[in-house]
Amino acid sequence: MINRKATAIWKGTGKEGTGTISTQSTVLENTQYSFNTRFAEGKGTNPEELVAAAHAGCFAMKLSFELNAAGFTADELNATATISLDPAQGKIVKSAIELKAQVPGISAEQFAQVADKAKKECPISQLLNTEITLNAELVG
Repeated sequence: MINRKATAIWKGTGKEGTGTISTQSTVLENTQYSFNTRFAEGKGTNPEELVAAAHAGCFAMKLSFELNAAGFTADELNATATISLDPAQGKIVKSAIELKAQVPGISAEQFAQVADKAKKECPISQLLNTEITLNAELVG
């Protein structure tokens, strides 16, 4: 079993308060977050941005493993995940992955199958209870 952890500390009200997020690896160390960084534009991070980073990273790595299993090695996988939070519902309603990939020797059909499998099977995709879309493009 692999365990990873992060800690959030919040002080004050939901709208006027502030918080910090720290990760076990210390990549984030008392990183500021607040109402403004979540629902407007402010300096710091927010939970949805962190989920987007996790989803993009997880998907790219899973796709790399799937490509290797199919006999291919990517020159580059550029994945961007956009998390959509609907404040009226108070929930994440979508994660949209945009992918530009350089994978020598793979056909468009093979690439689409492997990318779709990675989208479905990456651990963060399996964790999210929301719509997940993928727009994957072979480039170069």
